Amino acid sequence: MTQVQFKLEQPDLEFTASGGSTVRRTVLPCGVRVLTETVPGAQSASVSFSVAVGSRDETNGHFGSTHFLEHLLFKGTKTRTALDIAVAFDSVGGASNALTGKEHTSYYARVQDSALPVAVEVIADMLTSSVIDAKEFENERTVILEELAMNDDDPSDVAHEEFFEAVLKGHPLGRPIGGTPETINAVDRDAVWEHYQDNYRPEDLVVTAAGGLDHNMILELVTSNLDKAGWDLGKKVHPKPWRIKNLQPVEADTTVKVINRPIAQANIVFGGQGIVGSDDRRYAMAILNTVLGGGMSSRLFQEIREKRGLAYSVYSFNQGYSDGAVFGLYAGCSPAKAKEVTRLMIEELEKVANQGITDAELDLAKGNISGGLALKFESTQARMGRLSSAELSDGLFFDLDESLAQFGAVALADVQGIAQAMFASPRSFVAVGDLKPDVFDEFN
Repeated sequence: MTQVQFKLEQPDLEFTASGGSTVRRTVLPCGVRVLTETVPGAQSASVSFSVAVGSRDETNGHFGSTHFLEHLLFKGTKTRTALDIAVAFDSVGGASNALTGKEHTSYYARVQDSALPVAVEVIADMLTSSVIDAKEFENERTVILEELAMNDDDPSDVAHEEFFEAVLKGHPLGRPIGGTPETINAVDRDAVWEHYQDNYRPEDLVVTAAGGLDHNMILELVTSNLDKAGWDLGKKVHPKPWRIKNLQPVEADTTVKVINRPIAQANIVFGGQGIVGSDDRRYAMAILNTVLGGGMSSRLFQEIREKRGLAYSVYSFNQGYSDGAVFGLYAGCSPAKAKEVTRLMIEELEKVANQGITDAELDLAKGNISGGLALKFESTQARMGRLSSAELSDGLFFDLDESLAQFGAVALADVQGIAQAMFASPRSFVAVGDLKPDVFDEFN
């Protein structure tokens, strides 16, 4: 079992993870961090270039800039057009993409191991040398507005976005990742360029790769391509510090919010503050979510869908960040059944809070999670993501065996305790559908 604490000032680190893979970490003098996991027998590899800046970090005049950059870095550099970037990955059968989160942004690719030099070169060029062309900027503004319109056409997405905003009222984490039509229309090219210059620097950059690779080769590829882009790799700079990990209490909006739309389903989300990503109770929370609303054997699925046929989709979730989190329950059902389904969801959470779960449920959840993790980490992309998450969040790396041991140590009382905390939390309600607000009066 392997549990490792990275240190920002530690220049080199190497250890063996479960399954015999080798993890190495190098911090360059300029602050760039490079982490790799060499997986024996793998013939593919995944690589990402990430910065610890997300939608929560935007300030007045820059709202929407993070999402804008995710699009614009694919639109051309000083030496490559957007078509050149696409052809580079297509020519080796690779897949590339990007992700904007609330606390980080990543640009990544999965390729055959022999094509890693291409992937590293192109992503490094995108991240360091984007021109953010004025014409492309306006084109992408239209594209992003279409993306937001598409999301707004999905009532489930709308319900979840409004729920985050209600639970994390006034907190930067409550803002939508993609921005809003208003912020996307308001931000200009100069503001996005400024955001790019301020947050895409050597001390911000984390490069991770996993699969059939050699650490020294990746290190050489990264340094040579960053040097070619004109980055001063010899300048001594400390890496960007990790975010403070501590739940910040917020005064949630506990009024019922109903967004009336003439659609066939009611999309209901309710809950409150959850637990942050570094909370020691996160393993008990994962088991609670598995038992309560994590699959076909979960209580919500069995009670609401299987026994009563009231909903097609029903589940629970916790999304934790550095200093904020949400815990919620969701169901999509007929508007006529909205009150009954909401009552049943509340009752199931209350049962776990008051009575706990059974030994059989605990064992089933642990088996479900263990199997899911084992399958997940067959993927080089998942291993790459694990390295990124550890380095971008708090520097704590847990390999598969250590993670399984943490889940194995969860007791019945731990699950009941986290359920009690969630049930007692101030509650926010959001619903999207052909509904009247008074439908939920008895629950709030």
